[in-house]
Amino acid sequence: MSRVGEKIRTIREEANLSQKQFGKKLGVNEGFVKEIEEGRKVINDSLISRIKKVFGKDINDINMIADNEDKDEKPRVLSYEPKKKDTNETWMNALSSILKDVVIYDYYFNKTFGSKQLPVVGGKVEGYNQDKVFFIKIQDNDMLGFRMMENDIAFGHIIHEVENNAICLVEYGGERYVRQVKRLDSSKLLLISNNGNVHTQTANTKEVKVIGKLEKVEFKL
Repeated sequence: MSRVGEKIRTIREEANLSQKQFGKKLGVNEGFVKEIEEGRKVINDSLISRIKKVFGKDINDINMIADNEDKDEKPRVLSYEPKKKDTNETWMNALSSILKDVVIYDYYFNKTFGSKQLPVVGGKVEGYNQDKVFFIKIQDNDMLGFRMMENDIAFGHIIHEVENNAICLVEYGGERYVRQVKRLDSSKLLLISNNGNVHTQTANTKEVKVIGKLEKVEFKL
């Protein structure tokens, strides 16, 4: 028990109050009083003032540092000066938890073209699961009419079900393309491209594999 805790307990017992009653008069809970008396909480100036006002006891002459040392001994002060390396590591760890390196892939996710850092908010990147986002480098001008040109970088996320009218990375006939996907019925899809002229291709739903949905494209001005 700390010297402060002993003093508080003495004041409470002299007032013939339980810890719960004592705490109620001071506006704190019973557990808080118990922790102060046991030396596990440090009393603050506000509570010191309330004790003086309610019980007429001034404990400002008490050393406010909770310790278990003998009264004749000075309290020990432990100091730690972090090394520069520790500070840098802390910042790097903090940044890694709020930024994610999102890799830029080709259409087959085999070749990479670097990465971009995007913020992670609530475990998500741009509102999508951080483990399912990606960038792809546009490989041709098939989607020129959708403002997507060769070498542009498009951001997307993994999906497996068709979203009507979405622009997606799809696999069809053993090849991968970026196409707008329109559902015709439960068994037919329309794959739409536009390189200046609109081209459509009807495909069986089971023959088209949706890899991911593209949400936005970055291009150089």
